[in-house]
Amino acid sequence: MNTDISTNAQGKVVKSDAEWKKILTPEQYNVMRAKGTERPFTGKYWNTTTPGTYKCAACNEPLFESLTKFDAGCGWPSFSAPIEGSKIDEHVDDSMWMTRTEVTCSKCGAHLGHVFNDGPQPTGLRYCINSVSIQLEEGAVKESPSTPTK
Repeated sequence: MNTDISTNAQGKVVKSDAEWKKILTPEQYNVMRAKGTERPFTGKYWNTTTPGTYKCAACNEPLFESLTKFDAGCGWPSFSAPIEGSKIDEHVDDSMWMTRTEVTCSKCGAHLGHVFNDGPQPTGLRYCINSVSIQLEEGAVKESPSTPTK
Protein backbone atom coordinates (compact mmCIF):
# COMPACT_ATOMS: atom_id res chain seq x y z
CA MET A 1 0.00 0.00 0.00
CA ASN A 2 1.10 3.53 -0.68
CA THR A 3 2.25 5.31 2.47
CA ASP A 4 3.05 8.65 0.78
CA ILE A 5 -0.43 10.13 0.47
CA SER A 6 0.16 13.77 -0.37
CA THR A 7 -2.88 15.64 -1.63
CA ASN A 8 -3.61 18.90 -3.39
CA ALA A 9 -5.78 21.75 -2.07
CA GLN A 10 -8.94 19.88 -3.12
CA GLY A 11 -7.91 16.77 -1.15
CA LYS A 12 -7.09 14.77 -4.30
CA VAL A 13 -4.03 12.53 -4.57
CA VAL A 14 -1.94 13.75 -7.48
CA LYS A 15 0.86 11.52 -8.79
CA SER A 16 2.57 11.12 -12.13
CA ASP A 17 2.29 7.89 -14.08
CA ALA A 18 5.90 7.10 -13.11
CA GLU A 19 5.10 7.62 -9.41
CA TRP A 20 2.09 5.26 -9.60
CA LYS A 21 4.27 2.62 -11.29
CA LYS A 22 6.75 2.85 -8.41
CA ILE A 23 4.19 2.37 -5.64
CA LEU A 24 1.69 -0.07 -7.19
CA THR A 25 2.37 -3.68 -8.12
CA PRO A 26 2.19 -4.40 -11.87
CA GLU A 27 -1.25 -6.02 -11.38
CA GLN A 28 -2.51 -3.08 -9.32
CA TYR A 29 -1.22 -0.63 -11.91
CA ASN A 30 -2.94 -2.55 -14.73
CA VAL A 31 -6.30 -2.53 -12.92
CA MET A 32 -6.22 0.76 -11.00
CA ARG A 33 -4.52 3.03 -13.53
CA ALA A 34 -5.00 1.26 -16.90
CA LYS A 35 -8.60 0.18 -16.08
CA GLY A 36 -7.93 -3.53 -16.44
CA THR A 37 -9.84 -6.33 -14.73
CA GLU A 38 -8.48 -9.18 -12.66
CA ARG A 39 -9.63 -12.68 -13.58
CA PRO A 40 -12.74 -13.85 -11.68
CA PHE A 41 -12.30 -16.16 -8.67
CA THR A 42 -8.60 -15.24 -8.36
CA GLY A 43 -8.60 -12.10 -6.21
CA LYS A 44 -7.78 -12.06 -2.52
CA TYR A 45 -11.23 -10.89 -1.38
CA TRP A 46 -13.78 -12.52 -3.71
CA ASN A 47 -14.93 -15.00 -1.03
CA THR A 48 -13.67 -13.36 2.17
CA THR A 49 -16.14 -13.04 5.05
CA THR A 50 -13.78 -11.33 7.51
CA PRO A 51 -15.38 -8.27 9.14
CA GLY A 52 -13.81 -4.90 8.53
CA THR A 53 -13.48 -1.90 6.27
CA TYR A 54 -12.34 -2.12 2.65
CA LYS A 55 -10.10 0.78 1.66
CA CYS A 56 -8.63 1.98 -1.63
CA ALA A 57 -5.33 0.14 -2.12
CA ALA A 58 -3.73 3.25 -3.63
CA CYS A 59 -4.72 5.99 -1.16
CA ASN A 60 -6.24 4.23 1.88
CA GLU A 61 -9.64 5.94 1.50
CA PRO A 62 -12.44 3.93 3.25
CA LEU A 63 -14.85 2.69 0.56
CA PHE A 64 -16.95 -0.30 1.71
CA GLU A 65 -17.89 -2.11 4.93
CA SER A 66 -17.99 -5.89 5.20
CA LEU A 67 -21.64 -5.61 6.32
CA THR A 68 -22.61 -4.77 2.73
CA LYS A 69 -20.46 -7.50 1.12
CA PHE A 70 -22.31 -10.43 -0.42
CA ASP A 71 -21.63 -13.42 -2.67
CA ALA A 72 -22.89 -12.47 -6.11
CA GLY A 73 -21.45 -15.63 -7.68
CA CYS A 74 -19.45 -13.53 -10.15
CA GLY A 75 -15.95 -14.14 -8.77
CA TRP A 76 -15.25 -10.59 -7.60
CA PRO A 77 -15.95 -8.94 -4.24
CA SER A 78 -19.46 -7.50 -4.39
CA PHE A 79 -21.01 -4.88 -2.15
CA SER A 80 -24.56 -3.51 -2.01
CA ALA A 81 -23.48 0.03 -1.06
CA PRO A 82 -20.39 2.12 -0.40
CA ILE A 83 -19.69 3.59 3.02
CA GLU A 84 -21.94 6.60 3.60
CA GLY A 85 -20.03 9.69 2.50
CA SER A 86 -17.30 7.63 0.84
CA LYS A 87 -15.29 9.00 -2.02
CA ILE A 88 -16.62 6.98 -4.94
CA ASP A 89 -17.28 8.42 -8.38
CA GLU A 90 -19.31 6.83 -11.16
CA HIS A 91 -18.63 7.24 -14.91
CA VAL A 92 -20.17 5.87 -18.10
CA ASP A 93 -17.90 3.13 -19.49
CA ASP A 94 -18.49 2.23 -23.15
CA SER A 95 -15.52 -0.17 -23.40
CA MET A 96 -15.78 -3.89 -24.14
CA TRP A 97 -18.69 -3.38 -26.59
CA MET A 98 -21.17 -2.57 -23.81
CA THR A 99 -22.27 0.32 -21.65
CA ARG A 100 -21.55 -0.02 -17.95
CA THR A 101 -21.03 2.26 -14.98
CA GLU A 102 -17.40 2.43 -13.88
CA VAL A 103 -16.60 3.04 -10.21
CA THR A 104 -13.48 5.00 -9.26
CA CYS A 105 -11.97 6.38 -6.06
CA SER A 106 -12.63 10.11 -6.17
CA LYS A 107 -9.64 10.79 -3.92
CA CYS A 108 -6.99 9.25 -6.22
CA GLY A 109 -8.88 8.33 -9.42
CA ALA A 110 -8.16 4.60 -9.12
CA HIS A 111 -10.37 2.27 -11.16
CA LEU A 112 -12.18 0.02 -8.67
CA GLY A 113 -14.66 -1.89 -10.83
CA HIS A 114 -18.27 -1.39 -11.94
CA VAL A 115 -21.72 -1.02 -10.40
CA PHE A 116 -24.74 -2.91 -11.72
CA ASN A 117 -28.49 -2.74 -10.98
CA ASP A 118 -28.83 -6.43 -10.09
CA GLY A 119 -27.90 -6.41 -6.40
CA PRO A 120 -29.87 -7.30 -3.28
CA GLN A 121 -32.37 -5.07 -1.52
CA PRO A 122 -32.53 -2.51 -0.08
CA THR A 123 -30.24 -0.83 -2.66
CA GLY A 124 -30.65 -3.15 -5.65
CA LEU A 125 -27.01 -2.39 -6.50
CA ARG A 126 -23.97 -4.64 -6.96
CA TYR A 127 -20.63 -2.91 -6.70
CA CYS A 128 -18.38 -5.43 -8.44
CA ILE A 129 -14.85 -4.53 -7.28
CA ASN A 130 -11.40 -5.84 -8.22
CA SER A 131 -9.60 -7.28 -5.17
CA VAL A 132 -6.31 -5.61 -6.14
CA SER A 133 -8.04 -2.22 -5.92
CA ILE A 134 -8.95 -2.62 -2.26
CA GLN A 135 -7.40 -3.69 1.02
CA LEU A 136 -9.23 -4.98 4.08
CA GLU A 137 -8.66 -3.36 7.44
CA GLU A 138 -9.93 -6.10 9.71
CA GLY A 139 -12.06 -5.24 12.70
CA ALA A 140 -15.56 -5.00 14.05
CA VAL A 141 -17.95 -2.87 12.05
CA LYS A 142 -20.86 -1.15 13.77
CA GLU A 143 -24.11 -1.43 11.88
CA SER A 144 -25.85 1.90 11.54
CA PRO A 145 -29.41 2.67 10.42
CA SER A 146 -27.98 3.88 7.10
CA THR A 147 -25.98 0.69 6.48
CA PRO A 148 -27.82 -1.53 3.99
CA THR A 149 -27.86 -5.14 5.14
CA LYS A 150 -27.01 -8.18 3.09
